[in-house]
Amino acid sequence: MELKNLMTEVENGIGTITINRPEVRNALNLETVNEMRAVLQNWKNDSNVLVVVFTGAGEKSFAAGADIAQLRERTMFDALESQMQAFYRELELYEKPTLAAINGFALGGGCELAMSCDIRIASSNARLGLPELNLGIIPGAGGTQRLARLVGKGKAVEMILTGAIIEAEEAKQIGLVTQVTSPAELTASAHATAEAILAKGPLAVRLAKLAIQTGLETDLPTGLVIEKLSQAILFSSEDKLEGTTAFLEKRKPNFKGR
Repeated sequence: MELKNLMTEVENGIGTITINRPEVRNALNLETVNEMRAVLQNWKNDSNVLVVVFTGAGEKSFAAGADIAQLRERTMFDALESQMQAFYRELELYEKPTLAAINGFALGGGCELAMSCDIRIASSNARLGLPELNLGIIPGAGGTQRLARLVGKGKAVEMILTGAIIEAEEAKQIGLVTQVTSPAELTASAHATAEAILAKGPLAVRLAKLAIQTGLETDLPTGLVIEKLSQAILFSSEDKLEGTTAFLEKRKPNFKGR
């Protein structure tokens, strides 16, 4: 696959997607979004990729929002189609776990990309925000919805209406990211988290993600039914037998994902 705006790497079960447009602070244009979509589709059934990590080239920027020149030309009809919003929804529901290793600025569409991932780890030099109102528009790729779900309505309203750009430690305090590390340790921290996930039963990981993502979008009784049905599937799996047997035998499990 020929990629103009991304670099990809697969190693030890971890697939890394690096946004490679440092000359524009890794801004996200439509071509970049389409490339990310194509890579994820290619990795969907690739048994060599079990966890996906997103990051940006260099230390200055994860993704500093949408490409403003391209954004300026978009019409009402482009907004209604919103390919970026559609892709981020696909990413949120992606069957394999996803991590954002946030190095530097994650603004606008870049912050929305990070929020669509399952886990967000930030470098101490990271800066996050949704400053779209400065351009006379709103966060339109899921930002108004995901930020409120992650940090609460009050803080989300404040950040969006003021266009505040917050530092990594504040992002951790409000729950926007889960870890903060030094720039030098960001990749290692992301890989350590990915490796912790890889050590678990892959079918359990997949169903845990499904139960959480789907359950949060419904009422508690329905969410509990989803959880119960997911557990029923796992109780009949080979992985459940292997996991419990390995525990009793005091050895590492050899999960097969079935």
